[in-house]
Amino acid sequence: MIKVFYGDDRVRAGQEITRLLGEDHETIDGETLAPADLPSIFYGASLFTPDRHILIRDFTTNKSVYDQLVNYLTTPHTIILLETKLDKRTTTYKELKDKLEFKEFKLPPDPNQNLIFNIYRTAKTDGRRAVQMLSNLKPTEDPIKFTGLLISQAIKDFQARQGTKERQTLKALARLDLQMKSTKIDPWLLVESFLLSLATI
Repeated sequence: MIKVFYGDDRVRAGQEITRLLGEDHETIDGETLAPADLPSIFYGASLFTPDRHILIRDFTTNKSVYDQLVNYLTTPHTIILLETKLDKRTTTYKELKDKLEFKEFKLPPDPNQNLIFNIYRTAKTDGRRAVQMLSNLKPTEDPIKFTGLLISQAIKDFQARQGTKERQTLKALARLDLQMKSTKIDPWLLVESFLLSLATI
């Protein structure tokens, strides 16, 4: 049996892997495999039990072995391929999608994401108001994650309109990101300083 698990919710995926494979399963790094390794993994017997339980990480990112997977579908072992992302456009995926179980483990959307984007938009014209809005979010949000979402929104703005303000905003966010990782100043103070200055960039 081969199953393919993918997605960003590693906790739920890990729980399902433990349920199916047990605590004592083999773990293999798929990125380092060569096609010649596959027969011993998928059909090779263990000294202790004929039925092996194997977790292979990042198997589909290794094209040379992923393309060979169709040849090993009758494995007697219980094997789970764990992927962070899965490219559904590949020929191999299209060939396998009806022959294997593909299961996505997706994190629920961040309920604060829209509020973060509203804070960013508000800061463009009213930094003080944006800082007030931020005060409601600070107890439950991580400042580094918050800054990452600001950066993602600024990148979208730059892609839509590559003006001076959009370019300067990205530079200011790059400085903010560096400061947060290299100084001992309270990261929320750095974020508030950025929000207060955004309207004048």
